[in-house]
Amino acid sequence: MTDADLHHETPEPDEELDDDGEVEGPVSLVDIGTRWIGPDQPVGPLGFGCWRFVGSDVGHARELIGVALDEGMDLIDTADIYGNGFGGPGVGAAEELLGKVLAESPDLRDRMVLATKGGIVPGVPYDSSVEHLVTACEDSLRRLGVDVIDLYQVHRPDLLTHPSEVATALDALVDAGKIRSVGVSNHTPAQTEALDAHLTATIDATQPELSALHLDPLLDGTGDLAMRVDRAVLAWSPLGRGALATGEGVAPELLAVIDELAAREEVDRSALALAFVLALPFRPVAILGTQDPARLRAASAALDVFLDRTDVYRILGAAGVPLP
Repeated sequence: MTDADLHHETPEPDEELDDDGEVEGPVSLVDIGTRWIGPDQPVGPLGFGCWRFVGSDVGHARELIGVALDEGMDLIDTADIYGNGFGGPGVGAAEELLGKVLAESPDLRDRMVLATKGGIVPGVPYDSSVEHLVTACEDSLRRLGVDVIDLYQVHRPDLLTHPSEVATALDALVDAGKIRSVGVSNHTPAQTEALDAHLTATIDATQPELSALHLDPLLDGTGDLAMRVDRAVLAWSPLGRGALATGEGVAPELLAVIDELAAREEVDRSALALAFVLALPFRPVAILGTQDPARLRAASAALDVFLDRTDVYRILGAAGVPLP
C-alpha cells in the first residue's frame, strides 16, 4: 500500500518522473490503484455484483465468489431485491445464496467488503421509511448470516420520504453496529446532498449506472460531487448491460473506436470498455455481473490496458459527449 493510498490521494496519471525528477513520458489514465469506502475499507478497481447471482448450485456460487476475490474484486455487492428476476425465485434469493456460501466458507467473509441495498418493494415500488429500511437491513443481515454489513445503500430514491427520515434510519443502523458505511444508489447529486444534510454518518459511496453507453455521472455532477467530498463511485453495468461486449445496439462509430483500441491493446471489447471506466477521474469501481468464472478472470485484463488522454477523449467523442 502506498502513501497515496493511505492519504486517499490520487497521483496525477498524465505523466511520471524519472529518478532525476524529469518527466519520463505519458502513462496510462487507467487507474488500477486502491479505492476507499470510508476511511478504512479499501477495495480494488473491479468488484463483483450479484444481480444475477441466483440458483441452487452453492458450489458454483462459491466458485464465483472465490474467483472474484482471487482476482482482487474484494467489493461484493448485492441487494435484497436481487433474485426477483434473472430466473431467481424472488426477493432475497441472491442474499440467501451468498449467505449459504459464507456459511460453508466463512473465511471468505474476511476477504471482502460486503455491500447490500434496500428500499425497493415490488408493487410499491419504493419505501425508505424508518420502519422499512431498518427492517430491510435486519432481514439482509439474517439472509447473509453476518453480524454487520460493510456498506448499506439506499437502492433508489423514495420520492415520498423526507431525507431526514431516511437519515434517521441509516444513523440508527450505524449506531447499532449493524452497518459500517452508508451509501446511495441511483441518486442524483441533489438527492444525495439532501440526505447528507440530515445524516450524522457520512455517505461513503454512490452507485450510478456508468459505461461508455451511459455517461450521465460524468456530466450530471455525480462524479464532481464524489471528487469534492472524497466519495467512492461504484459503477454498475460498466459494459452497458452487455452491449459493449457483444456490440449489439452500439453506435458504429463508438464500436469502431473500441475495437481499434482493443486490437491495439490485444484485449477484447469487454476489457477495453472496463479500462475506459477506470480511466475516469473520479476513480470508479467497475462492478461485474457475469456468472462465468472464466469471464471474471478475463476481466482482469482491463488492468493492463494503456489508454492515454487522446484515447479516452476519442471514446467520449464517439459516445456523443459534447465537449465544453
